[in-house]
Parts: sequence; C-alpha cells; structure tokens
Amino acid sequence: MLYAVATHASEINGKMKKLTSLILLAVSQPAISHELETLTVEGRQINLVGDAVSASEGVVGQKEISLRPMLRTGEVLEMVPGMVVTQHSGTGKANQYFLRGFNLDHGTDFATFVDGMPVNMRTHGHGQGYSDLNFVIPETISKLTYKKGAYYADVGDFSGAGSARIDTADAFEQGLASMTVGHDDYYRLLVMDSIRFAGGTTSYAIEGNRYHGPWSDIDEDLDKLNLLLKHTIPLTDGHLNLTFMAYDNSWNSADQIPERAVNQGQISELGSIDDTVGGESSRYSFSLDWQQGNWQASAYLIDYDMNLWSNFTYFLDDEVNGDQFEQVDDRLIYGGQLSYLLDGDLAGKAMTNRFGLDLRVDDIDEVGLYHTRARQRLGVTRSDEVKELSTGLFWENRIVWNDQLRTVLGARYDYYHFDVDDRVGVNRNGVDLSSNSGETDDDLLSFKGSVIYAFNHEWEAYISAGQGFHSNDARGTTINIDPADGNGVSTVDPLVRSFGYETGLRGFITDKLSVSMALWTLELDSELVFVGDAGNTEASRESERKGVELTMHYHLDDHWSLDLEYAYTDAEFKDDAPEGNEIPGAIKNVFQAGLTADFPSGWFGSLRVRHFGERPLIEDGSVKSDDSTIWNLRVGYRVNNWTFRGDVLNLTDSNDSDIDYFYASRLAGEPSGGVEDIHFHPIEPRTFRFTAEYRF
Repeated sequence: MLYAVATHASEINGKMKKLTSLILLAVSQPAISHELETLTVEGRQINLVGDAVSASEGVVGQKEISLRPMLRTGEVLEMVPGMVVTQHSGTGKANQYFLRGFNLDHGTDFATFVDGMPVNMRTHGHGQGYSDLNFVIPETISKLTYKKGAYYADVGDFSGAGSARIDTADAFEQGLASMTVGHDDYYRLLVMDSIRFAGGTTSYAIEGNRYHGPWSDIDEDLDKLNLLLKHTIPLTDGHLNLTFMAYDNSWNSADQIPERAVNQGQISELGSIDDTVGGESSRYSFSLDWQQGNWQASAYLIDYDMNLWSNFTYFLDDEVNGDQFEQVDDRLIYGGQLSYLLDGDLAGKAMTNRFGLDLRVDDIDEVGLYHTRARQRLGVTRSDEVKELSTGLFWENRIVWNDQLRTVLGARYDYYHFDVDDRVGVNRNGVDLSSNSGETDDDLLSFKGSVIYAFNHEWEAYISAGQGFHSNDARGTTINIDPADGNGVSTVDPLVRSFGYETGLRGFITDKLSVSMALWTLELDSELVFVGDAGNTEASRESERKGVELTMHYHLDDHWSLDLEYAYTDAEFKDDAPEGNEIPGAIKNVFQAGLTADFPSGWFGSLRVRHFGERPLIEDGSVKSDDSTIWNLRVGYRVNNWTFRGDVLNLTDSNDSDIDYFYASRLAGEPSGGVEDIHFHPIEPRTFRFTAEYRF
C-alpha cells in the first residue's frame, strides 16, 4: 500500500511539474501583437428575431459566462434556461442534468457538442449518452448555442429535450495568466494566449486543477489537467480550424449516502459509506473545421477511456465483499459532418435549402462491468467489444413568404448498425454470456417544421413541431441472457422515438429587453432501457411531458442587467399502472435569477439564485425530494492589466441536497433484503475562492 501511495504521489508531482513547465514556457514567449481579428459575442444581446426557428433557442457569449460564479465546469450548461446541473458523485464524473421534466441522467436526451465534436457517449460504461464536460476550459468558450426541443434537422441522436453547441474561440484578444485558491485546498492555474503562426493564428490554453473537497472522511484528491491548441487559418469567405484537446483526470468520490445512516449518527452529511470509490478518465481529440462560402465540413478523432468505481447499495447483494463495482470504457470515436447551403427563390420568394450528412463510429475496445472491493477486481459481470456506426442525412428548407411570414421545414434520415462481441464467456455468476453477442441495425425518418409570424421588427411568434430520438445502449440491442441470474431477457429498441411541439413568443426591444415564452409538449415512446450499473435491461413506459417556460433578460442601463428564468413541467407516464404514473426525478418548478453589474471604474459582480422544486422519487408520488435553493456571489475589480475577484459559492450555506434517489440498500449489520430509503448527495457547504488574473 505504501508503494502504491508513493507511486500515486510521484505521478501527481510529475503532472504538476509538467504543467508548471508549460506555463513558464508560455509566459516566457516574446511579446507579440494581439491585433487579431476577433468577434465578440454578446450573447443575450444578440437579436434572434427574424432568424430563430423557435422560441426555445438562444446564444450565450463569453462575457456572460465570465461573470457567472460556477462550482463545476458542467454548470456552464445552466446557461440553458430551465436546465439544472447537479452532481451525485465526485467532481471528475459527468454531471447530472435536469430539463423539461427529464432526469437526463448524464445526458441521455440532451445532445451536446464542443467544436463540432459529440460529447454524448453511446454505449458508455456508466450510462447512455454520458456527457462529461470536464475537458472544457470555460474561459476558452466564445459562445454557447442552445436549442430546446426536436425541431432542428441538423441534430439527431439524444435530441428529445434539446441540444447545445459550445464553440471555443478562434483567437484570444489578450493573453491571460490566472490563479485561483479556495477553501478545502482548491487550486487552479490557467494560462492562455494567441500568437501569429504559419499563416494563421495559434491559440493555446493550459489548465491545472487540484481539490481536496469538504468531505469528512475522504480526500477527493481531484487532479485535473487540460490543454487546448487551436490553429485558425483565414480563407476567402471562410476559415480552417485545426484543434487538439487533451484531458486527464483522477478523483475520489463522495457518492450519494442513505438518509438513515445520517439520522442514526453513523456518518455525517459529508460522510461516506464506502470511502474507496472514485475514478480516472482521459480524453484526447483532434478535430478539423472547414468553412468556405456555402460549404461547411468537420471531422474528428477522439481517444477516450474511463475507470469508475461506485457503490450505491453497500452490502445488499454481497454481505462479505460489498457491492462496489467498476465500470470500464475504452474507445476511439471518429466521424464528421458535411453540409451545403443553396440559395434560391420560390416564385420570387427568398429561399434557402441546406443539405447535410454526418457519420460517427464508436470503436469500443472494452465496455465492462466488474465486481470490486476497494478498487480490486473480484470478478467480471460483463465485458464487451462494440462497434457502433451511425449515418445521418438531413435537409432544411427556409422560405420568407413576406415581411411577416416565414417557414422552416426539415427532414432527417438516420441509420444505425450495432455489433457486440462478448469478451467474457462465463462470468462471475457462472452465467455464459456468449449468446449476448450479435449484430443488429435500425433506422428512422424524422420530420420537423416551424411557422414563424413577425408582428414587427421586435416581436414574433412560433409554432414548431418535430420528431426526435435517442439511441439505446448497443449491448441492450443484442442481449439474451441476464448476467446476474442467467434468465432470458428482452432486447431494447435500438432507436427510441420522441415527438414534441410548442408554440412560443419572442421579443427584442431596443437592446434592452430580450424575452421569450414557450408552451411545449413532448411524448416519448415506450421502451426498455439498458442499465449500465447492472449490465441488464429494465422496463420503462410511454410518457408525456408538457410545460411552460419564461425567460427574460433586461439591461437596466449600460452597467446593470437582470435575468429571470422560470420553467414549469407536468410529467407523467401515459398508461395507468398499479405502481403509479409519476415519473421519478421529474422536476415541476425551476427558477433562476441573476443581478449583474459591470462598471467602467473596474468593479463588477453577480448575485445569482437557483431553485428547483420537489420531485417524486417513486411512481406513486408518496416519496418526494425536498426542494433546493442555492445562492452564489461573485465580486471583482479590474485595474490596469490585473483582475481580482472573489466567489462565494452556496452563499447562505444551505444544507439542501444536490440530488435525491429512493431505492433499497443494506448497511453492515442490517437484515438481508436491505432497507428502502432516500439516498442523497448534499450541496457542498459555503466555500470561498479568490482569483488573481493578469492579461498580457
């Protein structure tokens, strides 16, 4: 054990030395001109009237992102109105997302892209659509574009609730060196800059992050390193971007804990039942983005791996060794997209047609599930090699009929092929899994459309409808045998249809007020779900969600702005069942608000509140989570090339939960069969972080 600890310490020390060397090298570069051609995206001040397809889309710029205090990188997606981003495990794990009545798990029905690369992981070791944004450096984001609903022809898989595209900047206006220190041994270093090189602009950003966390019986020991290299070459009526990204992370987890263990005094609210869980993950990618006139193309290659150790039920299944398990994911992802915009007219009416295709291959060396104790493997439950291919063709037509009326129509065809090869044979339970190997395919044709009516240059209304879908885990499409007991099980539907529609209103008034409202409905087909934590399938039911969303951003003057977001959702299973019709985890009420100030004297700040209401934890609604409210504060001052800022996260020191579940678990000494209980992950206690930045 001492050798392992020493080895781990040596690895960490090596990473920090490497990061320090890179930072010193970057800072020591000779002074260069920063007169680079850049585009400042003001986000909410962009007028989307006359361009948007629905009331549920928007753009957020770096200016807004830089003013918002965030505990975790993934919280950048809370820029999407109505989105709640939480965590039930360690900082290095993908966040938990909630939107439009979905507990999206780690991203199943919300598609996310970074510089044209898909973030959602298909057939992932932990969960379908797993979206880990820890590889993104928030300061490098130029804009975030979100589209809620399935009304957009260029978005395919995981599109039921919506999508977001994050674009990193082609160039940074100034170099930046930043250091952040905070409670519980939080340290973060960042250096970023742009230089003229090889007929274009090369931008780089290097981030290192260490964090011990507030937990009473574990050291989170977060050790994250990020690198971004991006070379941009200007072309006639276009550009060429070449981007390399690298991410390496390891951490210990404070997982959700049973409420009874806290009430009985066995652990504190910041304690753990199993203090050996955690994970390690890396992601290396190379991508290309080319745009020339009406042509656009992108390509990417991603090398990704993850080992994740979890224990949610403790001694329910194995009273001797415990229920800890390891999930493994090791893959290459490659693909790309090509589109062409054809300008024309129809009977004298301005018209465009956009044609596109995309391709994605997930070449998975291993997606596996192991029984472990203190991260040591005791036996394999499942281990598979998977090849998953998808191709998509889409068409979008836009016609401006007159000064008031325009239409957007789209169609999309998607084809998927799944190939699963069992790597185990007989597993730890004595079950022969070879019959779970196999091949299958599926396809879908989806239609989308919007009608937009402009009352004037400030207000317009929308009626939108569209079919979306999410793919299921490839292992579920070929499964025949339950790896736990050897019983026969049913395969899942490879592609699961959703259908949504909404009516909405958008207004943009003299750069002061931006407001939108949407009334929406979303229906999801009945399906079986593959459960990565168990390696088998679980029944689900047809569902319907409907709600209203209101978003307002008001610029009081040149220095003060106010934003308000409210979302209400009614979510139910459509069929009647004895266990009830409530959808566990579906949040009815989400409210966010922020007051932001930015003065020419150098002072700036932001005060934000996020509230999400109670939600059912089981189908009959008899067990509910509490609601949760958190306040965050940022205050800063700019002087010459320096910026100093302080963040107070969880300003009121709320002890609400980040997330709640209800299921059976068994603590040491409890009777077999376990105890059904609420399991929760607390919001981290009030924490202070101080940042000093120097621009050069």
